[in-house]
Amino acid sequence: MNASALSPVHRAYAERNLPRYTSYPTALAFDTAQAEAGAAWFGRTRAEDKLSVYVHVPFCRRLCWYCGCHTTVAHDHQRVDAFVEVLSREVDLVAARLGEHDGLAHLHFGGGSPNALRPAQFSALVERIKGAFRVRPGAEIAAELDPGLLSKAFIDAAGEAGVTRVSLGVQTFDPAVQALVNRIQPHDQVARAVEQLRDVGVGGLNFDLMYGLPGQTPENVHASARLAALMRPDRIAVFGYAHVPWMKKHQVMIRQADLADTDGRWAQAEAADAALVEAGYMRIGLDHYALPSDSLSLAAAEGRLRRNFQGYTDDPAPVLVPIGPSSIGQFREGFVQNHAPTDQWAAKVNQGALPLNKALAIDAEDRTRAALIERLMCDMVVDVAAVCRDLGTTDQIVAESLAATDDLIAAGLCSREGTVIRIPEPARRLMRVVAARFDNRLPQTATRHAKAV
Repeated sequence: MNASALSPVHRAYAERNLPRYTSYPTALAFDTAQAEAGAAWFGRTRAEDKLSVYVHVPFCRRLCWYCGCHTTVAHDHQRVDAFVEVLSREVDLVAARLGEHDGLAHLHFGGGSPNALRPAQFSALVERIKGAFRVRPGAEIAAELDPGLLSKAFIDAAGEAGVTRVSLGVQTFDPAVQALVNRIQPHDQVARAVEQLRDVGVGGLNFDLMYGLPGQTPENVHASARLAALMRPDRIAVFGYAHVPWMKKHQVMIRQADLADTDGRWAQAEAADAALVEAGYMRIGLDHYALPSDSLSLAAAEGRLRRNFQGYTDDPAPVLVPIGPSSIGQFREGFVQNHAPTDQWAAKVNQGALPLNKALAIDAEDRTRAALIERLMCDMVVDVAAVCRDLGTTDQIVAESLAATDDLIAAGLCSREGTVIRIPEPARRLMRVVAARFDNRLPQTATRHAKAV
């Protein structure tokens, strides 16, 4: 197993704090003053619009110390039961506020851990959402689940509800690393969950892996990636741990001394990459891998790959509808986000109001920069002039964008031929650095963002 070394020049770029660019503008730009305007966008959907719906479940049954999600541990069912009641009201409320549309094409449950719900609650929610938004034939129904606390009853409920894809938060198979982050889930437990999910008809399986966790080394990251690949999930994502204890207080349980430096993180990411490519997975964008037959690989090959708040996707729906606390939505006019504190979110829903806390209207320049960033993040190449021409924006963006890449070209992070910017394969892991040059909203100090590697 050989991992390419990180050069001093690239190390400086790798240590920068940068957005993950699951949207542009990023969520940090969303504004409470625009929430009222954002509420009107729900009613402006069009008859031809297919819908994607994201449901956020802000509960887990255990707190993993690396977690950066909006979640809490639910110690009793009463709290979860009350949440589900409000969530059901929100489903009906949002469905009534939407304009004409062409039905639900993609439903995604995230969190938290949706399997913090009772199996019957989850099944009932899926059915309620299907009815409220008029599910389309062949719609994808996906859920992110904690494999360490995934019961056979919940798996059966997922199968009965028609779940088509499950993403398992594996992170690592190394027992020592699992202990250091409070997420114990033995390999055989995950393997049993995989078998049971396939038995009930869940045809798509994703694994999430991580590097940069305490106690991780290139060797044990490679071993975990190899074990994951042996189970043949359709897709595997490999994310870098972001240590932000000033934002996520429980991360103080992780000692800084147990974390790898930038060179170590680079080597761990390279080790995971080597194991997955060797196992026959295709590289997808920044940090995803997929089997050659998977729809994500096909979308990447055909230039149809997209990027949204769930990462890389082949979901083409133009409207993303938010359900649940902190959930983010997207409309032609801009982005919206629900209140994050569960009590504030619930209070608005119980008043019969959309529980929006923030929104951001976007203009032609935002759309252009979003398209440039998305194509770079998805295809590793973009013709700046062609995108600007297609979207009817000014040549000034072309000139500014090209000039902004001069130092990156010298560093080998990208090349330029005419108005075409291309990221070479050795710089794939630093593509966020290149994408950031098209971001004119990025603050000079961006400590809320994760390191580039």
